[in-house]
Amino acid sequence: MTLPGRPSRPPSRPRRTPALAAAALAAALGACQSDRAATGSIYPMDYRARHPIVLADGDRNLDVFVTGTGHLDPRQAADIDAFLLEYRRYGRGGLLVDLPRGVAPGLGAGVERTASAIRRLGAENGVPARAITVAGYAVADPGLASPIRLSFRRMEARVADKCGLWPQDLGERSPAANFRNEPAWNLGCSTQATFAAQVADPVDLVRGRPEGRIDTVRRVKDIGQLRDGKDPSTAWRQDGKTSVKGAVE
Repeated sequence: MTLPGRPSRPPSRPRRTPALAAAALAAALGACQSDRAATGSIYPMDYRARHPIVLADGDRNLDVFVTGTGHLDPRQAADIDAFLLEYRRYGRGGLLVDLPRGVAPGLGAGVERTASAIRRLGAENGVPARAITVAGYAVADPGLASPIRLSFRRMEARVADKCGLWPQDLGERSPAANFRNEPAWNLGCSTQATFAAQVADPVDLVRGRPEGRIDTVRRVKDIGQLRDGKDPSTAWRQDGKTSVKGAVE
């Protein structure tokens, strides 16, 4: 009860303790933490980062077409020689020879003679008989040419992902995507794939080769010319012939 003529006093507020203030501050910071937006990875701009070249084991194949007589023409013999040379240098595991089964009448003997010629060429190229595995595959259409398939495993360079993927439209997409001016995802993939296919030894992409043997005769000659005050370099003429110290070779 208040006396007349005296103003009423406002009700007293409870004091906040330091513990309550700390709890309120922590709750506010937690709310800010929950409102934070998560961002993704940055889009790679370099085509070498989008389509890296990796080293992996792959199959090397050669189809040797069979004739009625089982004779290897010079073209196929040269192809087999090159294929066997590659196998000796880079092959892993054995050499698989797949013979067609169920061929047209009259080609069965030619298949066997061609396979014998391939084994003979393998022996001549230093491929032992124990490294050759002979298998067979069923022919789907006897009317078509059914080759003998040679295959082996070797390490090769290839692009890590698949070319020809277009996850975004090249035309009008969205204002945000258009103003970013980013390259298309598939840009540069075919260039990387072509470069990887042209590398003869994939290890060259990982490390350089050691130095070869020096040409001692050439080095001694060049050092002697330098000591005499002469130029040991070679002058090249426009017609393609070399001129060494005024003498035309």
